[in-house]
Amino acid sequence: MSVPNRKRLNIAVIGGDGTGPEVVAEGVKVLRAVTHLEGITFSWKEFDYGGERYLKTGEVLPPGALDELAAYDAILLGAIGHPDVAPGILERGLLLAMRFHFDQYINLRPVKLFPGVETPLKDKGPDDIDFVVVRENTEDLYAGVGGFLKKGTPDEVASQTAVYTRKGTERCIRWAFEYTRKRNRRKRLTLVAKTNVLTYGHDLWWRTFQEVAREYPDVETDYNHVDACCMWMIKNPEYYDVIVTTNMFGDIITDLAGILQGGMGVAAGGNINPEPGGVSMFEPMGGSAPKYTGKHVINPIATISAAAMLLEHTGFPEAGARVMKAIQVVTGTKMKSQAAGKMGYSTQEVGDLVVDAL
Repeated sequence: MSVPNRKRLNIAVIGGDGTGPEVVAEGVKVLRAVTHLEGITFSWKEFDYGGERYLKTGEVLPPGALDELAAYDAILLGAIGHPDVAPGILERGLLLAMRFHFDQYINLRPVKLFPGVETPLKDKGPDDIDFVVVRENTEDLYAGVGGFLKKGTPDEVASQTAVYTRKGTERCIRWAFEYTRKRNRRKRLTLVAKTNVLTYGHDLWWRTFQEVAREYPDVETDYNHVDACCMWMIKNPEYYDVIVTTNMFGDIITDLAGILQGGMGVAAGGNINPEPGGVSMFEPMGGSAPKYTGKHVINPIATISAAAMLLEHTGFPEAGARVMKAIQVVTGTKMKSQAAGKMGYSTQEVGDLVVDAL
């Protein structure tokens, strides 16, 4: 990722669709406040990429858009998804385009139950649900290798091939080991895969995991089949420290993990290129929620959490920690619920509460 001047942060802001611009506005509000308090010069530029632009122009990203975004320290994204745009167009043309272009090979998903936030798990609290999923973000089934034969006929054949490379696998696993060591909690890294069935690509993951592990004797290693992980995540979430997994399985288990931490209104994530000069993107995990657009009742906590992640991973960990502490004050002492329309406050008022708590 890029390493900015220690006192300067310049980000690109993509509000996106539906309620995306509403929650992103609160993320920017908190960033403005915390950077002022920390003595950081903060600047940003908004981009109108999303469904409305696509419907007007027929293009998801204009020529040169990715080159322009590359000039920023990071990207803060609201949400992508428009009811009048066919599924896949915006996701492939914007989200995946940015992930692949900027080689954001780490998808980082903290799974933390904040104070005052309800979880569907009986007798589990914030001390029990506090782990991280590291998901490989540029390979697997998302590589888009496949096609149709005799499409639209009774003899139709559809194929989609998962792609795994040694380079892609190793850099993700190695980053996960480093992150587990830096996180310095249980220092336990769990590989989640399906080696008993996916005997080629996941054998590569297994062998690479074992080889890299030899370089980290201070990190305890473990392995779960993905189906077992889904079971144990519900039964004993407190067991996990850091999970590293493939792109497809990571996509699935992070949604399961999201509901454990109180729902998608709370869950945030980062698409990270950890290399010097890399551009990373941070976003809430919830969708665009078009039915709530303009009602100012959507929860901005996930977006504000994404802003805290952005600060941490662009060289301002103290500012990021300050935002995370403020979020937990607000969820623990102010908000009635994390559900849209039931928070006890409007979207903007929740943002104001976090700023006050800074």
